[in-house]
Amino acid sequence: MFAYAIRRIIVIIPLLFAVATITFFLMHSIDGGPFDDNEKLNAATRQRLENKYHLSGGLGEQYFNYLKSLAQGDLGISFSNDRSVNDIIGERFPVSLHLGMYTFIFALGFGLVLGVVSSLNQNGIWDYVGVFFATVGAALPSFIMAPLLVWLLALRAGWFNVLSPEFGPISLADWTWVPDDLTNWRQILLPVLALGFLPAAFIARVTRAAMIEVLRQDYVRTARAKGLKPSVVVLRHAFRNALIPVLTVAGPIFAGLIVGSFIVERAFAIPGLGRSFVESAINRDYGVIMGTTMFFTLVITLMNLIVDMTYAVADPRIRL
Repeated sequence: MFAYAIRRIIVIIPLLFAVATITFFLMHSIDGGPFDDNEKLNAATRQRLENKYHLSGGLGEQYFNYLKSLAQGDLGISFSNDRSVNDIIGERFPVSLHLGMYTFIFALGFGLVLGVVSSLNQNGIWDYVGVFFATVGAALPSFIMAPLLVWLLALRAGWFNVLSPEFGPISLADWTWVPDDLTNWRQILLPVLALGFLPAAFIARVTRAAMIEVLRQDYVRTARAKGLKPSVVVLRHAFRNALIPVLTVAGPIFAGLIVGSFIVERAFAIPGLGRSFVESAINRDYGVIMGTTMFFTLVITLMNLIVDMTYAVADPRIRL
């Protein structure tokens, strides 16, 4: 297992190089530059800014300087506020990680329960209810769920007073791993539901399909014929083997959640990394775009590695 992990980590290096190269040339293939839209800058000032951010040289020279900085762990400088991209990620990523962790817990827990209940009641009333929620969840992405939840739970039901000042834009200092009062919990709940409904529905559909297939296997019938309790058959024999396809989709889902969501973070005024990434794209902030892209790639590849290694925990036969 250790040797396998080392080989996978070595493979990450050329992958990061390929992503860095593609991202660099795609960004520089766009017409214009990050300072072209600022009409207040004269030619001399624009030239000084380009020299400062290493944009005045040829494309090959810029590419070499970018790779050199990247090899040293320097993700670049933001052209918008003259800050290190490393500092921006270090400041914004914990917010997205915080929101993503709660969302993943909700999506995984709700999806697993819904999928298992549906599979145990195939073609029954609870199966139809589970399939209904999974279908509705898959059809409503976060940019629809966010305003829908605000309208339904806040404006109509009155459970959340979003017009109150305490539910205004959330600062970085307000985000803690464990909310310390009811207000913070209520602030987090709506973004978690808006962001987690779609992955929860997807996990539920995968779990249902995997459980139905496993429950039809011969070893499950044998376990039932031996007189084992239904809970033992489901949890110890069926559910564990059905986790393999769930783990396959759970890894990328987790990676996608913790790196931030622009739609949800924008809708609920959350200062996360996803919001910062899209704003940098609008402002043509090359440093933030390329730096966060590399960070996203690293997170996703590491999560795929962790998922592959957890296969052996869920099913010891995979170790062979």
